Amino acid sequence: MESINTLTRNIMKWVIILSIIVSLIFVAFFSGEAIRLIIGLVFGASIGMLGFIDLSMTLQKAVQKPPAKAQNYTVRKYFMRFIMNGIVLYVAVVTPHIHIVGTVLGMLLIKMSIMITNLFNDKQFYKNIIRGKEV
Repeated sequence: MESINTLTRNIMKWVIILSIIVSLIFVAFFSGEAIRLIIGLVFGASIGMLGFIDLSMTLQKAVQKPPAKAQNYTVRKYFMRFIMNGIVLYVAVVTPHIHIVGTVLGMLLIKMSIMITNLFNDKQFYKNIIRGKEV
């Protein structure tokens, strides 16, 4: 259980790091729309992180249930997260202070951080590649 919490914290750290990098890119290249883009980015990243935490808690609870109840529970929680993402995108489209592109990028940062975390997770794999050994 502790390893799952550690992994979740590492992924959240990468989301924050990527958010800062993307915010700096917005400021550098989109000075006129930078504030709206950054607000959208923070909004989307926050919702993405909340959804990821909810997914983590859902899976931790589901493994303790019988298979049929676990399936019903996870499917119900999936649709709740799906609807939540739809509402977030709707709010981003309707609200003039939030840029939809920033919101979508913020929501995608969680996926990018998961990929980065897994990419740098296994150092022995990269050592074998550098040495030219098969895995």
